[in-house]
Amino acid sequence: MEKIYILGGTQTDFNRNWTKEGKNFLAMFKEIVDDGLASVNLTDDDIVQLNRENKIVACIGNFVGEYYCNQSHWGSFLTEVNPAFYGVPSARYEAACASGSVAIDTAFTKLRAGDYEIAMVLGFEMMKTVNSKICGDYLGRAANYEAEAKGIEFPFPKLFGRLADTILEKYKPDKERFMKALAKIANKNYSNAKNNPNAQARSWFMDEAQANDRYNENNAEVGGLLAISDCSQVTDGAAVVFLATEEYAKEYCKKNGLKLEDIPYIKGWGHRTAPLTYDKKAAEATERSVLPWTKKAIDEAYSRSGMSVDDMDFFETHDCFTSSEYAAVSAFGITEPGREYEAIETGVTEMTGAKPINPSGGLIGCGHPVGASGVRMMLDLYKQVAGKAGGYQVNGAKNGMMLNIGGSATTNYVYVVGK
Repeated sequence: MEKIYILGGTQTDFNRNWTKEGKNFLAMFKEIVDDGLASVNLTDDDIVQLNRENKIVACIGNFVGEYYCNQSHWGSFLTEVNPAFYGVPSARYEAACASGSVAIDTAFTKLRAGDYEIAMVLGFEMMKTVNSKICGDYLGRAANYEAEAKGIEFPFPKLFGRLADTILEKYKPDKERFMKALAKIANKNYSNAKNNPNAQARSWFMDEAQANDRYNENNAEVGGLLAISDCSQVTDGAAVVFLATEEYAKEYCKKNGLKLEDIPYIKGWGHRTAPLTYDKKAAEATERSVLPWTKKAIDEAYSRSGMSVDDMDFFETHDCFTSSEYAAVSAFGITEPGREYEAIETGVTEMTGAKPINPSGGLIGCGHPVGASGVRMMLDLYKQVAGKAGGYQVNGAKNGMMLNIGGSATTNYVYVVGK
């Protein structure tokens, strides 16, 4: 397999509310495109020349911009913010909260096929254009809307509350121990966010005691066992990464005085799709994993990379709720299914642990602009492996894995990045 390299990228500050700033999605597009090109030292003239030579493609990840922004046809909006993109082949890709990852997958596939030499992958979502109840209804389109979300207030917290119930039913851990493990996950991700200058919750307060103090006015119940502390954030944000073939990466390194061996590349990937409605998780009673298709995607990525959990120095996972990160611990192979609490209690998944999960702060701490999260995760894999993560750098990080899911673990994308 030809190596596909990650040249770099950037993200917006996920703490911003663009509507309150008086800015619309075009402003977000322009800012992320301009900053993205600067991050990899590409000029408008470079884009024009690459397009003239049929070497560049752009892939846009977005979930429900039709609702949040009253606009579709997102692949064409690059031309609205920069004339250098006139004629550049571009399109929008969607897979609910994994929309960023399907855009990455498309770019990755086109580069491996030899169709192009460099790809710009941009993910974005502007969610703060509506109030929280309307936002929750829009997000319900990631589930089976008619059956699971229509007329239900905040449907996704309830769906992932059912995942917490399923974990308790399947493995029968001590309930108090399980709930304390969820609080530790929340506390960890809020704590990690404080070291990330682009994290939404970097200045917010949350500690383990508050996360454990659920179902009151300060930490209200949102779905079954889950409270506000267990939830990811409603976020405005965009992220961009640039992928390249080995041939282009060599030229890029020569031009910029870099060494190819210092550039991270995609070592493995996995993609599995489970049935849309939630009940698929409990249906396969013979499966050891509570999320069998998520586990299959992870195992597929390990197999394609020729690696295992022992080779991973860190993970970025889809903690849309603490219950999803909890289930990911065993899916990654860090523990056996049903014993996830052991790794959480002993600090294995902390920044200082053997297998840090979400050093960026994850979706809970960093933020979750749904169409951008997959691209943001890929960017953080790049930053960690390249040694560019700053205050949240994992010491000695050489290989990392990301898990990005769409819906209630329906679409599952996994990537391994290393040097």
